Amino acid sequence: MTSPHRRGACPGLSAPMPTGDGLLVRFMPTAPIGLDAFAAFCAAAHAHGNGTIEISARGSIQVRGLTPDSAAPFAAEVAGLGIAACDGVQVIASAADGDPGALIDAAALAAALRCAITDARLALAPKVSVAIDDGGSLHLDAVSADVRLRAIGPARRPRLQVALGGDDAMATTLGAIAPSAAVAAVLALLRVIAKHGPTARVADILRMDGAGVFAAVTDGLIEAARPPPRRPPAAAIGQHRLRDGNLALGIGLAFGHAHADTLAKLAYHAGELGVRNVRTVPGRALLLIGAVDASAAALTASAAKLGFIVDPADRRRRIVACPGASACASGLIAARTIAAELAPRLVGEHTGVTVHISGCVKGCAHPAPATLTVVGTQRGCGIIRDGTARAAPSGFVDPSGLAAEIARLVKPTVEAVHG
Repeated sequence: MTSPHRRGACPGLSAPMPTGDGLLVRFMPTAPIGLDAFAAFCAAAHAHGNGTIEISARGSIQVRGLTPDSAAPFAAEVAGLGIAACDGVQVIASAADGDPGALIDAAALAAALRCAITDARLALAPKVSVAIDDGGSLHLDAVSADVRLRAIGPARRPRLQVALGGDDAMATTLGAIAPSAAVAAVLALLRVIAKHGPTARVADILRMDGAGVFAAVTDGLIEAARPPPRRPPAAAIGQHRLRDGNLALGIGLAFGHAHADTLAKLAYHAGELGVRNVRTVPGRALLLIGAVDASAAALTASAAKLGFIVDPADRRRRIVACPGASACASGLIAARTIAAELAPRLVGEHTGVTVHISGCVKGCAHPAPATLTVVGTQRGCGIIRDGTARAAPSGFVDPSGLAAEIARLVKPTVEAVHG
């Protein structure tokens, strides 16, 4: 095993990152995970770490609390489970295999692109990523990526919209290509990033040089095309009908984390009710794939009893929180503890309202602006409206009185939103 990663790098299985509660590893599953393998993974996370498993905003799995002595045995156990995953350049594909609305096979295109990136041996920043959206209902519009591909057009002859930087709303559109040209086009775009240095990201290049440097290398591959229409937000939580007639049940992890033992219990109950496998999805959620209509209600009730989010309107979904102190060495407030205390006090629907609770100014859990951000500082909890954790707070609150203050501040915001 190599030495622990530096801060800012992606802590894969072979190179864990030190943090407040030990070493952390992260990897991206690239296919559904069989329930037996998933349960064994949870057991390994408990045996070798502190039992905390997280699903990130992009659908990666993170395991916390490993030690220098346990990290290598953990990696070896996970490797033996045969879970398809990558810990190189993140190529994020639509996860609902069998989605009736899918226009392309995103998983196959992602696999081909991962192989091509590996063969190209590009020196890219650790967090450079590619999103491949199959055009189905569980789309990736909210996922931020350096290069974005979105399937558009008629199912019999789909095209791929190519965009750069940010989520769907913020990305810069280059045009559209045939699926057969996708690998060549993405490699050309990634080479531009690599030429700007090992820490370069698309957003930096667009800000300094504009989109012209990317358009130049894809001339002849990408045709001019208008951006496709915006879509309603993807709702991973709930039931999703698959092409084979079965269901994929989406459940959320409260504030992005759960204990390994709880996840193992979920896998056991899901297996008893006919689920075949599980898949992580963007938005800190899991899909339980292969359920049938007769068992869906029982499976939903079981997941809810274990503390998972099964209702899209669950108040916990309106709050984004990082681990905070003491799990993170940089955290100055116990972000997830505060989030759990705050959630029951949020009233109203709160649709579209995001409360971001960040242990420090880095804002790892939610880099984008939020309606209300609480950031840990040496002066207490900083309050920021319509900004990121890096913005200057408009005021400070003692952590003991934070829940009441946030509830007071958010209520007028919700009333303003809903009129």
